Amino acid sequence: MRRAACLLATFVLTIGGCASMPARAPSQARIWVTTGDRALLMAEQPPLVPSRAGEVAGLPVVTVNAAERHQSMVGFGASITDASAWLIQTKLTPAQRDGLMTELFGRGDGGLGFSFTRLTIGASDFSLDHYSLDQAPGGAADPELKAFSVERPAQYVFPTVRQALAINPDLKIMASPWSAPAWMKTTNSLFKGQLKPEAYPVYADFFARYIKAAGKAGVPTDYLSVQNEPDFEPENYPGMRWSAADRARFFGDNLGPVFRREAIKTRVLDWDHNWDQPQQPLTVLADPKAAAVVSGVAWHCYAGDVSAQAQVAAAHPDKDMFFTECSGGQWAPQFDESFGWMMSKLIIGSTRAGARGVLMWNLALDEAHGPHAGGCGDCRGVVTIDSHTGAIARNQEYYAFGHASRFVKPGAIRIGSPAQVGDLETVAFLNRDGGRVLIVLNAGQRPSVFAIADSDRLFKAAIPPRAAATFVW
Repeated sequence: MRRAACLLATFVLTIGGCASMPARAPSQARIWVTTGDRALLMAEQPPLVPSRAGEVAGLPVVTVNAAERHQSMVGFGASITDASAWLIQTKLTPAQRDGLMTELFGRGDGGLGFSFTRLTIGASDFSLDHYSLDQAPGGAADPELKAFSVERPAQYVFPTVRQALAINPDLKIMASPWSAPAWMKTTNSLFKGQLKPEAYPVYADFFARYIKAAGKAGVPTDYLSVQNEPDFEPENYPGMRWSAADRARFFGDNLGPVFRREAIKTRVLDWDHNWDQPQQPLTVLADPKAAAVVSGVAWHCYAGDVSAQAQVAAAHPDKDMFFTECSGGQWAPQFDESFGWMMSKLIIGSTRAGARGVLMWNLALDEAHGPHAGGCGDCRGVVTIDSHTGAIARNQEYYAFGHASRFVKPGAIRIGSPAQVGDLETVAFLNRDGGRVLIVLNAGQRPSVFAIADSDRLFKAAIPPRAAATFVW
């Protein structure tokens, strides 16, 4: 790591050289860098000292403007799926588990400081089997929800979340179902189908029941979406199609009244699907009764462009944007390519398009990309847990998200910075303590030397090719 820092220092203005890392002063900017060739992996470099104007004359300038204020941040993280929780709880020793959870959710000693996560309400493809939280014997209808139970998430998911909350009390939790209980659907199956019209009232009660039961188990639900990917009916794992017009009716006529009756404060997010159909959340938000219930829109990465977030945010500036699912996998195995894409589209692009929170999909998977029941057979987690030894491999998702989550703290405000300067893409934040965080991706094939300007401060900086850096001052 020291050798890599010295190599990079040939591009960066520092004091003291590489013989010893210089002492940090308040006026300096600290730097962490990840390169596409993995020579540097979120490695801290010698700090930058302020420059005079003449030292940066003629260089491209990245101007950080703290007076330009955008959204406040909830945070970054990944989903604690059934698969992730099962691996963490059953394939790690207590010491390994404590170490990994502290590394992912803690802030001390280089922890990632994840402060946002997502849970599944019932099974997804990343469960050990397919189940619902309300399964009456013989598949019978259960309009009084007598068979409702959180026994399944209480086995592995809730203990994992409670440990994460103990490590990071700022953690915010979102929950999403992949399907309504089978007896509520037109297919009478967790697969495919739609919600029966007569099931709308009881499904609203189902959500209230879940939120209260999870809360009693020590797992608050800060955000809820009522359907994961409502324009997709998977072949071999739970799913359910739910049109925008029907979701709007459910929000206004069913969920809103139940949440008011039960004094539930959970914020409701619509869509929870890809960037390619902004007309779906726009249709929901055009309904006044639904718009009064829905606080924001959740987005996935698998189709369309991140600019859809900004389109909806511009039409409804009173609604929050969240980015809630994207998965890496063996379809994009090259570290530099997938790392650069995540930095560009998720960390920089999604937050520039208004996202208050940004999530990857599985927090952890095993060496065989599982366990899973149907669905994706080659997805990658933020970390890979060897199911035989408990050894941890940190994947490109770990480093991409770490460049934001370690430094951008909950409550930070996104502030002004240029979307692009040459090959550089940027986003900037202001933490509550006044600290600035600038994240820069050099998507080019050559090193980039540039100036950072912040009010009366100037720094001369550089980033290797196909690399990302986080600057903090």
